Amino acid sequence: MLALYQGLVELAKKEFGAIVTRAFFIGGTSINPNKLRLKLIDNSFIDIWLSNDGDYAYHWEQRRQSGRIYRWDNAPHYPHITTFPHHFHNGDEHTVDESHLSTTPETALREVLTFAQQKLL
Repeated sequence: MLALYQGLVELAKKEFGAIVTRAFFIGGTSINPNKLRLKLIDNSFIDIWLSNDGDYAYHWEQRRQSGRIYRWDNAPHYPHITTFPHHFHNGDEHTVDESHLSTTPETALREVLTFAQQKLL
């Protein structure tokens, strides 16, 4: 997972340097971190958690800045969503919408950071 996260850091810095100010790993070990955190220009952050079996969460924590959170994930707890198990927490934990986020980590990160960039700039 380390190599994947390192590749995502490079992508974020190269393609979204206007909004990404810092990147670091959270939890786990130095060779197997639990997640990647990207700090943004407004001091909010995006946590990226990926598993070897395809589970994922991209969580933009912006509560301190705007009172909002945005999270794309595939935890199987919203069976009524047509894109189940993929869903999007749109502004808070209780507003849940369909998610068409790519399952390819690099493409998904581009989609998430494009969303954040549009909100920030």
